[in-house]
Amino acid sequence: MKKLALTLFSAGLIFSCTPKVNDLATETPVKATIDLTNVKDDKVMSTIDPGRFTEESVTFYIPKTVPGTYSADNYGQFIEDFKAYDYNGKELAVSKPDVNSWVINNATKLDKITFWVNDTFDSESGASFVDREDVFSPSGTNILEGQNFFLNLHMFVGYFKGLDERPYELTFKHPAEFKASTSLESSETPSEDPTTDVFYASRYFEVTDNPIMYSKLDQAKFKVNDIEVTLSVYSPTGAVKASDLKEAMQTMMQAQKTFLGEINSTKSYDILLYLSTMKEDDAKGFGALEHHTSTTVVMPEAMGIDQLKQSLTDIVSHEFFHIVAPLTIHSDEIQYFDYYDPQMSEHLWMYEGTTEYFANLFQINQGLITEEEFYSRLLGKINNSQMFDDNMSFTVMSKNVLDDPYKKNYANVYEKGALISMCLDIIIREESNGEKGILWLMKQLSTKYGMHKSFKDEEIIAEVTNLTYPAVGEFIEKYVVGANNPIPYNDYFAKVGLEPATQEVDVFNFFLMDQQTPYIDANPEDKTIYFRDGIELNTAITALGIKGGDVIKSINGTEYTLDNVQQMIISSFGWTPGDEIEMVVVRDGEEVTLKGTYVAPKGVQNILKPADDATEAQTTLRNAWLKN
Repeated sequence: MKKLALTLFSAGLIFSCTPKVNDLATETPVKATIDLTNVKDDKVMSTIDPGRFTEESVTFYIPKTVPGTYSADNYGQFIEDFKAYDYNGKELAVSKPDVNSWVINNATKLDKITFWVNDTFDSESGASFVDREDVFSPSGTNILEGQNFFLNLHMFVGYFKGLDERPYELTFKHPAEFKASTSLESSETPSEDPTTDVFYASRYFEVTDNPIMYSKLDQAKFKVNDIEVTLSVYSPTGAVKASDLKEAMQTMMQAQKTFLGEINSTKSYDILLYLSTMKEDDAKGFGALEHHTSTTVVMPEAMGIDQLKQSLTDIVSHEFFHIVAPLTIHSDEIQYFDYYDPQMSEHLWMYEGTTEYFANLFQINQGLITEEEFYSRLLGKINNSQMFDDNMSFTVMSKNVLDDPYKKNYANVYEKGALISMCLDIIIREESNGEKGILWLMKQLSTKYGMHKSFKDEEIIAEVTNLTYPAVGEFIEKYVVGANNPIPYNDYFAKVGLEPATQEVDVFNFFLMDQQTPYIDANPEDKTIYFRDGIELNTAITALGIKGGDVIKSINGTEYTLDNVQQMIISSFGWTPGDEIEMVVVRDGEEVTLKGTYVAPKGVQNILKPADDATEAQTTLRNAWLKN
C-alpha cells in the first residue's frame, strides 16, 4: 500500500473447529449477489447463499483487516440490518458477539443471509497527516448512485467459518450504462442479461484480492512487454481522462519492467483510479492499495494533470513493485492470513521499505529523474523519518503495528524502511565490488520461495545473510532488529563518494512541504492547524510575517480546521506569484491579520553532492549503485 498495501494468500481456518457441510455443498461455490440497482442512503444489499449446513450453529465474518492495510479497520461496522432466512423465507435467530461476526442458529435450515453495506467515503475525516481512525480510502468503498461504485469486496462478501477455501460465484446487478473495471475472472456461464455480470473466485482470498469499479467506462489499455495493462479512471467532472495519463503510466511501467528484468508474476494488470472531489462526503485518504493483478488508487481531481502524472508515477510504481514483496516473497503470516485475528509479520522493512526504495531507485536507474532529484528524495526520507520514533526496533514495530504505540510509527516504513534498503543495497554493492545489489537479493529470494511458498519470520534474516555477506546480517541485527541505534546515513553515503551540503532552492508548495518536509501540523483535539515551530520556514512564509507556532484561522476569507485542511492544501497549489494573500492567525492567544503578495518560495535545502575528494573506487561504486 502506498501509502499504505498487501499480501498473498488467504487465511487458514479461523478457529480450530470447522463446520461440517455435506459433500455437495463442499463442491459447489458460495453464491454472492450484490445489487447496485437498488441504492438506499448510499447503501446496497448483499445476499449470500452458502449451500446447506449440517451443524446447528455457524459463524459468518466480515474481515477485521485485509492484507496490506496494516490497521484494524473492523469493516463489520459498515454492515447494517443483517438477516438470516430459512428455506421457507422465515428469519432465523442471529446473535452478534462482536463487530465483525454473526452467529446463526438452526443453521441446518439456513438458505441465505442478507445485509446492507454502507459507504466508507462518507465517513472520512480527512485528517490524513495525523493519527486517524478512518478506513484508508483505497481499501474502502464508494456508493454513489448513478455515478460510481468503488468496491473493495471484503466489505460486500464475507465468509463462513471454515469455508474460506470454497469457490465463490459473484453476481453483480448494475445500471445498464455502467461497465465493470476489474481483474476478476468472468464465470464460464455468464449472464445473458446485459445488466448482470457474473464473476468467479477460487477461494475467499481471490474475492478480497480483486476490487471492482463500476461507472461509465473510461479506460486506456497498453502493453508492457507481455503484460496487458488496463487503466480505468473515474473523474467526477470529466476533467481527467484515461487517455491523458496513458503515456505517463506506460513509460513508468515499461521502465519498471526493464528494471525488474525476469521477475514477473502476472500477464495482466488493472489500475482503478478514483478521483475525489474532496467534498465533505467524498474520499480524503489519498494513496493506493496493491493486489496481485491490480491496484486501487484514490487521488484529488483538483491536482491537475501534470501533478497527477508525477504522483501516479511514484504511487503506482510502488504498488506494482509489490509483485516482488510481499506478493512473491512473504512470511507464513501473509501466506495464511487471518482476516478475523490477524498476526502481523516482523518484516515490513522488506515488504514496504524495499518496495518504496525500488519505486525511487528505478526512476534514477531508468533515467526518469536526475541524480540530484534522487538524492533529494533520500534526504527527504531522512527528514521525515525523524518525525517518528527512531529508537524503536523496526521488527518489533512491524510485529505489533496494529497496536499502540507502534501503529503511530507505521508510516515510517515508507521513510526509514526505504533507507534501510538503501543501506543494504550499498553494503551488498560494496561487498560484491558493484556486481550485486538488493534487487539481486530479492531475485534470489523469489527463486527460493515464490508465490506459493512462504518463509518463517524468525528465519529470514539468517537466510538473507547466507545469500549475501556477514556485513548485511550485522546491519540488520543492529539497525533493524535492534533498538536505540539510529542509522548513521552519512557513513553509507560516504561509501559511494557523496557528502552533505546546502543550497538555496525553489520549494514545491507554500504550505505543504519544502522538499518533503511539512511546514504545518495539526492538533487533533481542537482541530487547529498551525505552523511548526523549531524548523526553518521558507522565504514565502516568512515574507507574510508568519512565525512558527502561528495557528491558522483563515486564508483569503475561508476558515480552516482539520476538517477541511485538504482543501486548504489543494487550493494553495493554484497560487502564482503576485496573488494577494490575507491570512488571519492566532498568535499568543490573539488574532493577527497578515497581508502580502505571494512570492515564489525559496528555502535552504540540505543536499548530497559528489565529494571533492571522492576516490575512483567510490565513484565506480556509486555508478554501480545507481545504474546497474
